Amino acid sequence: MTAFSSIRSRPRTVIVIATLGIAAWLAAAVGAPKSEAEIGVQAPEFTHTAPAAWLNSPPLTLNSLHGTVLLVDFWTFECWNCYRSIPWLKALEERFKNDPFTVIGVHTPEFEREKVLENVRAKVQEFELTHPVMIDNDFSYWRAMGNRYWPAFYLIDKRGLVRKVYVGETHQGDSQARRIQNAVARLLAEK
Repeated sequence: MTAFSSIRSRPRTVIVIATLGIAAWLAAAVGAPKSEAEIGVQAPEFTHTAPAAWLNSPPLTLNSLHGTVLLVDFWTFECWNCYRSIPWLKALEERFKNDPFTVIGVHTPEFEREKVLENVRAKVQEFELTHPVMIDNDFSYWRAMGNRYWPAFYLIDKRGLVRKVYVGETHQGDSQARRIQNAVARLLAEK
């Protein structure tokens, strides 16, 4: 079996990963670092199902979140751009707290010390994060989404389609924050 034939045996997975990766790259390249890309591919299922791989929540699945707009936040606790985006992220959660909207943090470490669960747990507590956080120490969800950046925000609609990708530090009131907020509102209004 050649490498090409093994790729052909999994075309949907390859297409999803390639599309998401290209979208994230375009999002970063077009307006580096603050921009967005419009896409419409099915989000890959969360790659970690063990209770120990989730903080603030039991393990979640995309199927269990059907009907909810999701903002998947790829972050790592020593990334300045990531933790400086947290006040905006918390304000976004507060704004849409009565709507079917959920932030899912995906903690994908850059350094070895960021792989230590107790270190992540301490930072989640320090940052007062209450949304679910999936621990992605093996980069499996990072790769499944074709991600390349910290922070990166993937907006997923009620049907599980990735609709927008945003890259870069975001602050309440800045242009990227307004674009994300407006996109969330539009997706919440969809049937």
